[in-house]
Amino acid sequence: IGRRGRLNAWITVNGAQGHVAYPDRADNPIRRLIPILAALQARHLDSGTDWFTPSNLEITDMEVGNPATNVIPAQAKARLNIRFNDSHRGEDLAAWIRETVAAHAPSADVVIRISGEAFLTEPGPLSTLVSKAVEAETGRTPDLSTTGGTSDGRFIKAIAHELIELGPVNASIHQIDEHIDLAAIPQLSALY
Repeated sequence: IGRRGRLNAWITVNGAQGHVAYPDRADNPIRRLIPILAALQARHLDSGTDWFTPSNLEITDMEVGNPATNVIPAQAKARLNIRFNDSHRGEDLAAWIRETVAAHAPSADVVIRISGEAFLTEPGPLSTLVSKAVEAETGRTPDLSTTGGTSDGRFIKAIAHELIELGPVNASIHQIDEHIDLAAIPQLSALY
């Protein structure tokens, strides 16, 4: 009956490469990137809402591209992802990220992409109708949920008054050999 929003951010902090024996001749960007990431991770985004779990920020990559053990890198990069509930708007989170980065590294480069806002269709006639169809076809009562990743619903919600999503259980999502039970295909066809 809804989905969380999704924001991706790429943070690049530039410094000046140099030998570790002469730190006064270099500018280590890692020293600024670490406090940025710590500040972002330290913020409690929310405690969840009636229909959504708490929003979460996850650091998904850090890179300096430095194979040497005795060289201060010229650049440090990080990537993060926020899955946010209906307490937030993507642009507000983007502004917070930019402000946090600027406080530690004013000249850092920040690229942010919001690939979907959180949305919710409150339980009502549509979810009741679909729930009854699921029960009639499967004998199971569906969960009214907002879990999962982003979906095409993020685009459809702009033109649909109500939006719910229905599909097979996928316990192996984003794993090697992702799959569903083949018996779910005719069942899903009957539900539609």
